[in-house]
Amino acid sequence: MKDLKIDAFGGRTGHKGAHGRAALEMLPSTFSNVPLALPAQIFKLAIDFRNDPDPKKVNLGGGAYSTDDCKPWVLPVVKKVHLQIIEDDTLNHGDLPLLGLQEFGNIASRIALGDDSPAIKEKRVGSVQTLGGTGALRVGAEFLCRWYNGRDNVATPIYVSTPEGDDQNCVFGVTGFKDIRTYHYWDADKRGLDFQGLLEDFKNAPEFSIVVLHSCAHNPTGTDPNTEQWMKIASVMKERFLFPFFYSGHQGLASGDIDKDAWPIRYFVSEGLELFCAQSFSRNFGLYSERVGNLILVGKNSENVLHVLSQMKYIVNIMWSNPSAQGARIVAKILSSPELFNEWKENIKIMRSRILLMRSELRSRLEALCTPGTWSHLTKQIGLFSCTGLTTKQVEYLANKKHVYLLPNGRINISSLTTKNLDYVASSIHEAVTQMQ
Repeated sequence: MKDLKIDAFGGRTGHKGAHGRAALEMLPSTFSNVPLALPAQIFKLAIDFRNDPDPKKVNLGGGAYSTDDCKPWVLPVVKKVHLQIIEDDTLNHGDLPLLGLQEFGNIASRIALGDDSPAIKEKRVGSVQTLGGTGALRVGAEFLCRWYNGRDNVATPIYVSTPEGDDQNCVFGVTGFKDIRTYHYWDADKRGLDFQGLLEDFKNAPEFSIVVLHSCAHNPTGTDPNTEQWMKIASVMKERFLFPFFYSGHQGLASGDIDKDAWPIRYFVSEGLELFCAQSFSRNFGLYSERVGNLILVGKNSENVLHVLSQMKYIVNIMWSNPSAQGARIVAKILSSPELFNEWKENIKIMRSRILLMRSELRSRLEALCTPGTWSHLTKQIGLFSCTGLTTKQVEYLANKKHVYLLPNGRINISSLTTKNLDYVASSIHEAVTQMQ
């Protein structure tokens, strides 16, 4: 009897536990009630495209800038700096501080707020290196959920644009916020900004609501407010005590001028608004796999900033502890060197020029085919993405009949257009619009 033991279910078994294993095998899996989650639209699209055997297939739904050969572009300046870092014997793979590489955070904040930013000079600015722009949104959302508008106030309304990009409503939802609302942004009929609808939504928003704003090249529409409209938005947000949470993922790619693309953020700061800004360096540096992001916070005084950063250290520590160094070192080195900085801006111009060319070429082909509707919005929009105005049925037709894939809301990645597929894409859109009016 000395070899008999009581198993986890109260039975007796020998020293090999055969009876216990048999009992375990009879039980259902601990995970049997876990439902299968649907993949995010952009990833499902990639899977559908990859499984399509048709040689003419085109994926217009990706999120990365690609070359005319349909490949992500490695910026020459990034490649150069990457090699320099590899050869630098003074660097090691030790942990970075919780808030990240300090020189990266400092210089990243400066390109968003400006070299002469009074907020930086007054030490009212802090930053947290994050895992991409989504990570910056998540850290900011975690902090706001715990400390904004009253301790653990998950009832604070969150406003995101409609349509929205980068799953912003999901990011705020998983942190615990219960009241996530949309504000008017895209006018599908006019194929442009619904500014009056946006302004009315902000005027009617409860005080102290949080509003997510895209500083430039709005994803997915490619449509931005003009300077005067941004000023009116800032005025209403001050009147209603709304908290701006900017997302900056395309600085430089929108207008070709990094200062112009950052103007809305700088204007809001100049108006005395406290804010957060989530930066991503994936698209404008081509560093998709490095996940280089930065969360900027602008407060009223240095003491406020220190307190906020102390709480963000706690949040970061339980989320990922220490961020990755390589991508942050690349960005910091490029932005800190006048020579490399200028080279980066030239690389940005190359990307933007190709985006502008593809916009113009698609519009001219659709107009030459006399495709029903108006297509001038393609060249009025800016940045990597475009809301084409195609309906869900037209999008389905393109995928099922023409093997051309784009998101259900009609958003396309302009850089996915190439000199090799432009004619086919334009004729396919023409057919879809004509057949599915």
